[in-house]
Amino acid sequence: MKKFPVVFDLETKYTFREYAEPKKLGITVLSVYDYATGVGKTYTEGELAMVFPVFEKASYLIGYNIDSFDLPVLQAYYPGDITHFATLDILGYIKDKIGRRLALNDVASTTLGVKKSGHGLMAIEYYKEGKWEELKKYCLDDTMITKQLFEYGLKYKEINYLTENGKAVIRVDWGKYMEDQGKNETAMTLPF
Repeated sequence: MKKFPVVFDLETKYTFREYAEPKKLGITVLSVYDYATGVGKTYTEGELAMVFPVFEKASYLIGYNIDSFDLPVLQAYYPGDITHFATLDILGYIKDKIGRRLALNDVASTTLGVKKSGHGLMAIEYYKEGKWEELKKYCLDDTMITKQLFEYGLKYKEINYLTENGKAVIRVDWGKYMEDQGKNETAMTLPF
C-alpha cells in the first residue's frame, strides 16, 4: 500500500513563558492535510486519538518547526515514541541551509504572496475566549499555507525570503517526500 505525507500544525493552551517543558503546553487544536485523502481537517484536544492512525499511515509528517515544537508538544498525548515518525521540518531545512530561522509568515509572503491569518498568541486568546471556530480556522490556515509552501518547493525547487538586499532564494529538493515510503513503522494506536 502506497503511503502519502501528512502536513500538520497545532496550537497550544500555554506559551513557553508559562511552561518551559513542551509536554506541559497542552494542545487546543491540531490540523492536518492528508495527501492520501486530499482533505484538510482539524481535531480538538479530545479528538487527538483520531489523528494518530493518520500519522501512523503517513510516509512523512510535514510542518513548520514540528521537530522542535509540535512533535515534542504532541508527545504528551501520543502513546508511542513520537521521534519514530519520519519528518520534513521546513523550518529545520531552512536553518540547515542558511544558518538561521525564518518565520513562516516571512517565507510564505515572499514565496507565495500570502500571509498568515494571525499569530500563535492570538490562537491562545481564541482558546481562552472560547472562540473555537476562529481557532480551528487559524490552525487549518497555517496547515494549508505550509502545504502550499511545500508544493511550491516541489514544483520550483526553491522557496524565498527577504533580506536587506531583496529576495533571496533557498534551493530545495523535496521530491522524495512525495515519492518514497518514509521510515514510519510505528503502530501504537492501530488495531491489531
